Amino acid sequence: MSKKTLNNETKRERFIRLAERRINVILEQFRKLGNLSNSRNYEYDDGDIDKMFAALNKALRSTRALYNRKSGTKSASFKF
Repeated sequence: MSKKTLNNETKRERFIRLAERRINVILEQFRKLGNLSNSRNYEYDDGDIDKMFAALNKALRSTRALYNRKSGTKSASFKF
């Protein structure tokens, strides 16, 4: 049985609560990113798309590595 934390929820309960909230925020941002694919409103080329998804994949791999107990990397911002 897990011990309760100061705010009376277990570490597992706190993880679930925060993970659900944070994943939903990320999914909403992905939806918004997808809105940029409308070529009637925006102009981009394949290189732009490759750079965007390379940055996203790198961030995802780095975050996944934290859960695999590998050393994490500092977060980076994205620029074209």
